[in-house]
Parts: sequence; structure tokens; C-alpha cells
Amino acid sequence: MAPLDTHGLLVLAATPLGDSRDASPRLVEALGSADVIAAEDTRRLRSLAAALGVTPTGRVVSFYDAVETARLDGLVGAVERGRTVLLVTDAGMPSVSDPGFRLVSACVAKDLPVTCLPGPSAVTTALALSGLPCERFCFEGFAPRKDGERRRFFANLAGEPRTAVFFESPHRIAATLALAAEVLGADRRVAVCRELTKPYEEVRRGGLAELAEWAAGGVRGEVTVVLAGAEPSKEVDLAALVERVDGLVADGARLKDAAGEVATEVGVSRKRLYDAVLAARRR
Repeated sequence: MAPLDTHGLLVLAATPLGDSRDASPRLVEALGSADVIAAEDTRRLRSLAAALGVTPTGRVVSFYDAVETARLDGLVGAVERGRTVLLVTDAGMPSVSDPGFRLVSACVAKDLPVTCLPGPSAVTTALALSGLPCERFCFEGFAPRKDGERRRFFANLAGEPRTAVFFESPHRIAATLALAAEVLGADRRVAVCRELTKPYEEVRRGGLAELAEWAAGGVRGEVTVVLAGAEPSKEVDLAALVERVDGLVADGARLKDAAGEVATEVGVSRKRLYDAVLAARRR
């Protein structure tokens, strides 16, 4: 791995989630020596640098979502010309639900050196604090904003055996948890972690419905959600479930809606139950 004082290098650097004391000595060194610093928010970068007692000597440029594509050629060109380009985002690791992926890909495509200064991550910090199984997990980025997309998002996690981690806005967390309880069941375990490493850090653990009720009172700050994986599937009486679906249909429900409702309630595949209903009708 190339040392930091070697020019012609893209350096991805993790920044503190909230407490500046979590910054690594390598980050402090890089902030003071990089030729170019691409920052998601230049004001937050300068505040962090001041808290760390370091003065950036390189050129500082903004690198947020809206300008990411437009900045690529200039930053890649700087690395090609032998410059050290340091990429930092507001908190945590660049590229992980933050700007960075396109720049890394562009440098990799030109066979330019890329390295990383590891450090704080909201994903692994929340996972460790959740009290949920950590041996295997999946990261799902930000939960979708629209209700229909969020419903599909959770439906896809209904049978996921791994613990899932995702981000959510504090303004939407109550609605998201309520919808998750509807799709996945009220008792599915979850941990909501907010303001990690900050003075008002809080971790709430419980069932989805319980935490949805808590969140309805208002939540502030950065939020990371850790959702328990699905329990191993149990043997089910498929014929009895088909009868329940037929009963809902007789009461006026659409077949797909009825099959989905029963499948979610008992934790079986919607498609499996829907196909079983069709097969029973053909007999």
C-alpha cells in the first residue's frame, strides 16, 4: 500500500460520526498534507480541521451529490498529475451512502492508486450496539421515501435471515417503523440508534410496533436502524392457510391482497401461498 506522502493517490478517509476525538492520527496527517481535499461539506470540513488543530494546506473543493459528476474529471486529473487527493464526507466512510463511488470507479478504470484510511462507521457501530446477531448482516442504504417502495423494501426483507442495517430520516422514522410492523410483524426485533457518539446518543431496542409508538413522539438527529433477521421457517399447514385466504376473498378481498396478508402474518412466502390457492382451485 502506498504511503500518504506518495503523490498520485486517491485517499478515502473516514471521519468522526460526532465526536472529533474519534479521528485517527492518519486522518489528521492527511488533512494537513493532501494537495486537494474533496469534501461533501466544506464548512463541516473546516470545523473538523479546527477541532483537530490542523490547517489544510491543499486546495479544498466541494464534492456533494449534485456536483459529484461534474468534479470527476478535475479530481481524476489531479491524481494523474501526481497529486494526493483526499476525499472526506460529513461522517463515516465515503462511498457508503455518501459521495465517493463514482470517483473511486473513475480512478480504478484508469488504473490509478486508491487507498483508504479506516475509521468510524455508523453501520458497524449501530450493529455492535444493537444487541442483535452480528455474524452475518446486510446493509440496505437509505429506506425508500415513498410508501409503496418502502412496502416493497420491507417485503423483500421478510424472509432475509441476516440482520439488516439501514439509514432513515428522523422525520420519517415513525412512519417507516409502523409500516415495517405491518409488513414484518409487530414483534420483529429492531434497534433504533440515533446521534451515535454524540452527547445525546440513544439506542432503543424492542419490537417494531413498540418502537413505532415511541418514534411517534418525535425523533431528532441522525438515525441508523438495525433490524433482526427472519426466524427460520417453520412447517405450516398450507391447506389451512389456503382456507383462510379463500375466506378473506369471500369477504370481498382481492386474491393477491388476501394471500399477501396471510403470508405476512404467518411468515411464509407470498408466492408459495398464492400458488397453493390457485392449485387448490384447479383441483
